[in-house]
Amino acid sequence: MAAYILRRILLMIPTLFGIILLNFLIVQVAPGGPVEQMIAKLQGMDTSATQRFSGGGGDTGAQSQQVQQMNMSSGASKYRGAQGLDPEFVKSLEKQFGFDKPLHERFFLMLKNYLCFDFGQSYFQDRSVIALVLEKMPVSISLGLWTTLLMYLISIPLGIRKAVKDGTAFDIWTSGMIIAGYAIPGFLFAIFLIVVFAGGKYFNIFPLRGLTSDNWSDLSWPRRILDYFWHMTLPVLSLTISGFAGLTILTKNSFLEEINKQYVLTARAKGLPEGRILYRHVFRNAMLIVIAGFPAALMGIFLTGSLLIETIFSLDGLGLLGFESALNRDYPIMFGTLYIFTLLGFLIKLVSDLTMTWVDPRIDFNAQGGRS
Repeated sequence: MAAYILRRILLMIPTLFGIILLNFLIVQVAPGGPVEQMIAKLQGMDTSATQRFSGGGGDTGAQSQQVQQMNMSSGASKYRGAQGLDPEFVKSLEKQFGFDKPLHERFFLMLKNYLCFDFGQSYFQDRSVIALVLEKMPVSISLGLWTTLLMYLISIPLGIRKAVKDGTAFDIWTSGMIIAGYAIPGFLFAIFLIVVFAGGKYFNIFPLRGLTSDNWSDLSWPRRILDYFWHMTLPVLSLTISGFAGLTILTKNSFLEEINKQYVLTARAKGLPEGRILYRHVFRNAMLIVIAGFPAALMGIFLTGSLLIETIFSLDGLGLLGFESALNRDYPIMFGTLYIFTLLGFLIKLVSDLTMTWVDPRIDFNAQGGRS
């Protein structure tokens, strides 16, 4: 097992390098980089990214006057909107954002810093990437962890029950409910919950925004816990509604496949109790594919699935941070979060494989020569 873990870790290195390189090259050819956005801001154009530049843009007005007082040149510029600006001023912007170096030099310098987990400063928020990630992390961890946990707590028992009751009225009715839940987008269900339960039109039971109340620090620990779950109820339900459907069907099909195998028929012929057959023999084999899908479920919710939900419920998490950094071309945040979450995804996948060997000791990845 130690040899397998070492192989997997070594395979992470070229895979991570390839992902970072591919995204780096794609981003370099995308229009509207940080230099262009800064030029647009200094020329009086309102851009969402540069509104936060230098902690609120205190020097932007002076820089704009400087731009207006510059001697205009007739030479063409590689930056859109920079025609007529002093080339020296454009070069100073390139140096400020690190674009004065060749492409390959910038890439390998970034990799060198990332090996030391130095992700630099945000272009437009004047804060380190690590500080921003740590600040937003609690929201995304809360959404990802509780949503995944709730999905599995609902889907596994329901999938097992559907497999046992296959073809009955219970199976048919629950399948209809699952299809309806899968067809409803999470953000649409979130709006429905707000209208009904968050003071939209009918009831005002749950809060509409934030992870905790304003007076959270003044509450006792039991009340803090209740306040936290009070705020998390609607966002977690919104993410769960469309996520548990596929997992339930996967669990059902896995159990149906195992139930029809010869060893289950033999166990029943020996007179073993049905519960023992299901949860001691069938469960171990049927849950392998469900466990294998756990990293994808967790990371999907953790990184991308919560973007709209964070926006709707005013939760300032990593999904919203990544989306804004992509729009604003805040490259340190973009590549820093990409590096962190790709590495985290690899590690979670490795933990998932090790969990599979714990569930079923018959699995031997060493005999398979390792797999990615």
